[in-house]
Amino acid sequence: MKIKYLVYTLLLVGIGGFIAYRISTNISKNDGSKDKDAQNNTMNVSGIVVEPQTFDNNLSLSGSIEANEQVEIRSEVSGIVEGIYFQEGSNVNKGQVLFKVNDLELKAQLRQTATKEGLASENERRAKLLLQKEAISQEEYDIARADLKSAQAQSQLIKAQIAKTSVRAPFSGKIGLRSISPGTYITPTILVAKLVNTGKLKITFSIPEKYANQVKTNTILSFTVAGSDEKYTAKVYAIEPEVAIATRTLQVRAIAENRSGKLLPGTFANVELPLDIIKDAIVVPTEAIIPVQNGKKVFISSNGQAKEVMVETATRTDAKILVLSGLKAGDTVITTGVMSLKDESPVKVTVKL
Repeated sequence: MKIKYLVYTLLLVGIGGFIAYRISTNISKNDGSKDKDAQNNTMNVSGIVVEPQTFDNNLSLSGSIEANEQVEIRSEVSGIVEGIYFQEGSNVNKGQVLFKVNDLELKAQLRQTATKEGLASENERRAKLLLQKEAISQEEYDIARADLKSAQAQSQLIKAQIAKTSVRAPFSGKIGLRSISPGTYITPTILVAKLVNTGKLKITFSIPEKYANQVKTNTILSFTVAGSDEKYTAKVYAIEPEVAIATRTLQVRAIAENRSGKLLPGTFANVELPLDIIKDAIVVPTEAIIPVQNGKKVFISSNGQAKEVMVETATRTDAKILVLSGLKAGDTVITTGVMSLKDESPVKVTVKL
């Protein structure tokens, strides 16, 4: 019996040891599998260490180029055009006659009023002599003098109308395409051509209201136009005195030289407006910023994990963006794979210098 119990005991001990061995093996395998899965789930990303730096705070804006002076050429009087004295698309000088309206009828009226004026002048002279001799009353002399003044005013009016038949350039510039020909019956409603001064050009643009206090007159800015890499400069000379309520922007206007004539009114300008230079600024690459519903965020690396941080940003350039709050010097900002990251995701960061 003792041998039988001994055999049973040894058998139970062997079975128990085998079970314990299998359990221990399975636990070891599971731990190794978890470590391997965790290693496989770690994302390799790139990042930068945030360091304070000096930031040239330039504001990128869109503006429109306008002529320094421009006007629609029209006739103030109606009549037949008897002569056109400009070439389409040519430069004209201030005071140059552009076209002439027939004035024969007005000149005839002027001769008629001149005769009346002469007669009124003679009547006034006689009345004055008679008044000195007390042959007429003061009232009669005043009537004669009033008739003379009326005749003179009528002559001046007709002379002014005759002067208007010669339409002159109000300033020097380039004149556009004409819409009339000699012999056309013209009225003040007919647009003859447009005259623009392109020697200088205005650049009009709007800035967000938060930058309103940083813009000053005489500030030198740079701008480019579509189809050209050449940079031009302009000087701010006028700022709107109030912020537009509808857009919450402030309108600014600058003036630029255009002696070469390369710039054309009506085109768009990409404006770089310099603001205050910021020292010890926090700047990150633009690809690190993720727009979200409540603002913008970035991911930083902390203890091998990605940590989501909300940030407030300001001016941006082609490659960088200024961060006002949310980051501090020494933070490691993740710059690649940010759209695939989640908060507390395991990451392995390669820091770019």
